[in-house]
Amino acid sequence: MTADIPRGVDMKLEVVVIPVSDVARARAFYEQLGWRVDANVDASGFQLVQLTPPGSGCSIQFGTDVTSAAPGSAQGLYLVVSDIESARRDLLARGVEVGDAFHEGSIGGRFHGPGSADRLAGVSPDGRSYGSFATFSDPDGNGWLLQEITTRLPNRVESSAFYPSVRELADALRRAESAHGQHEKRTGEADPNWPEWYAAYMLAEQAGTELPV
Repeated sequence: MTADIPRGVDMKLEVVVIPVSDVARARAFYEQLGWRVDANVDASGFQLVQLTPPGSGCSIQFGTDVTSAAPGSAQGLYLVVSDIESARRDLLARGVEVGDAFHEGSIGGRFHGPGSADRLAGVSPDGRSYGSFATFSDPDGNGWLLQEITTRLPNRVESSAFYPSVRELADALRRAESAHGQHEKRTGEADPNWPEWYAAYMLAEQAGTELPV
């Protein structure tokens, strides 16, 4: 029984290799996105570049002779954001051609091309976490998928909260502040223990468990 199997060694996805045809062009593109350059190896004809998106625990690598995959063949590479429209505006301001926000008319629509019947225009009407998307590609055609996630599904994160960027932590605090305001309206009094309430709300939100009211 799987319940009797002890937890294994932690395995953290660290790097994804993407196929490109022009290393310098690819590096310029991803730097344009504001991604951090972690490594730039150029020795004896071998090139390897590693970059990391803001707030990400996983990086990308590309270079010469690092993969046999055809340039542009990497598709459906997820980039999770807390606000899809803010992410789109940031990319557009950086000169990146990013598609309009959309939501799925049927499951799997995110993986189909623009104009597909199962891709519906606009963000998820109910503001559902995991429900809003947008896409863009690098110069070789490797395809990236933005997905808005504001509240994680149950068991998707460890019990302790983790926010990979100042922006995402600030957004979580704003959501907690708004929810706490409703809490005080219901109780009819100021809550002197608001820090504990905020903490409980933010932990529950990330873990996907029941939120305090």
